Formats: sequence, structure tokens, C-alpha cells
Amino acid sequence: MGQPATTPPTFEELYQSIRALPEHLTGEILEPGVLRTMSRPGKRHRRAARLCLHGLVPFDANVGGVGWWIEPETEIAFPGGRLAVPDLCGFRVERVPELPDENPLAILPDWCCEVLSPRTARDDVAVKLPLYARSGVGWSWIVDPMRRLVEVFETVGGRPALTATAQDDERVVLPPFNGELAVASWWVPGAVEE
Repeated sequence: MGQPATTPPTFEELYQSIRALPEHLTGEILEPGVLRTMSRPGKRHRRAARLCLHGLVPFDANVGGVGWWIEPETEIAFPGGRLAVPDLCGFRVERVPELPDENPLAILPDWCCEVLSPRTARDDVAVKLPLYARSGVGWSWIVDPMRRLVEVFETVGGRPALTATAQDDERVVLPPFNGELAVASWWVPGAVEE
């Protein structure tokens, strides 16, 4: 005799599990009914994320910049009972004049950025990047500190389309932002790893 089918946990049940996680863990729901946890990132990841955020200060209305609300590690509720925590995300001020004080945010970002780590790279590229595009996030970046590479994806027809790259460039304009960024400073000094 077979076992009765189990009902997968609801979004609310999984979110309560995420809230109960120890401070050193982050949780995401990248597929309905499945909680994924990850530990805090390593040095290369932290440096790339910090300096990317620092480079975006001229655009970040949170700190006196213009045009965007740039948010680090924000819980975002996506359609289909999914929850993602992009390393960075941005909301155009013209579309979202004031970010609500809620967790998770129910407003989808206009831009998401994932900084790759060995433990999370597969999910960031194979699961989260398509989720962002499918959900209507207009732009996504994949920042790879090991290869010292930034890949810019525009959502076209619900899919991510590679539109620009930067690797160790001194200063470069990366959409959707209209100013130069000093990408070369984002990397831990040392050889590029393939």
C-alpha cells in the first residue's frame, strides 16, 4: 500500500521557517514548497557586492543619489509563491516614489544583481536569472568575482538576453544605469580564475 501524498508547505509556512533561521543563514523559496538556505558569502563575493553598491551611490536615492532605490539583500516576493533575496536590487524612483516598509517586498524590482559564490552560482544563473526575467524584472546583472566579469541581461520576451559585459574595464557604462562604473575596483587583487 502506498503512502498518502504529502501536501507541500505553503509560502507562509516556509517564510516562517526563514524568519526562524539563525542570523548567519539566508533562506529563499526558488521553487514552490522548497526552502533553500545558504550561509554568508566569502571575501570575493563580499568585496564585489560592497564595491558594486558603492559604485551605484550616484544613482541611489537612499544616499542622495538620483533615480533609483538601491537595496542590498532584500527579500522579494515573486509570483508563484517564490521568494528571492538578490544581492542587490533597484527600483526606479519614477515607478516607486517610496519603498514600503514591508518584508518581503511585494513590489518587483526593475534591476537585480547576483554576485556569484561557488555554493550559489548554479542557482543564481540557472534558477534566479530566469525567474527575474519571467517575472518582469527589466535588467539583471551576474557579477562573477572569480572571473572578474559582469554580465548584463535585459529581459526580452520574458527571457534574459545578454546585452553587455565588462571584465576589468577601468570605467564602463552598464545598463540600466547611465553613468560610468569603475568595475576594475570590484575585484580582490590576483589572477583571474577560469
